[in-house]
Amino acid sequence: MTEAKNVLGQKLEICCTSPMTGFYRNGMCETGAQDFGSHVVCAQVTQEFLEFTKARGNDLSTPMPMYDFPGLKPGDRWCLCASRWKEALDAGVAPPINLAATHEAALKVVSLEVLKEHSVDLA
Repeated sequence: MTEAKNVLGQKLEICCTSPMTGFYRNGMCETGAQDFGSHVVCAQVTQEFLEFTKARGNDLSTPMPMYDFPGLKPGDRWCLCASRWKEALDAGVAPPINLAATHEAALKVVSLEVLKEHSVDLA
């Protein structure tokens, strides 16, 4: 397996391990053939985004203990589907992102210039 790269062409960094995120639940916004949603954008969620995504049928704020999911609160980092982040962008509620932890596959949906406009240092 080749080393995953971020949108800057560097080694993909960890997005978040508390709560544990990523399609593979390894803290990284990695993707693969089974990840139909392309969970590749490392975002720092906001209240506006959580309300937006819940209204579209993806409730990320309600805890689901059966899936070991604590529910997200504003400020948490999470690997979002690139298409959902783009939807939020178009609606004016895109949460800020960490470029170093956002997988290069996001570039298939959003340009690097747009991603850079919404980047924050999540360190």
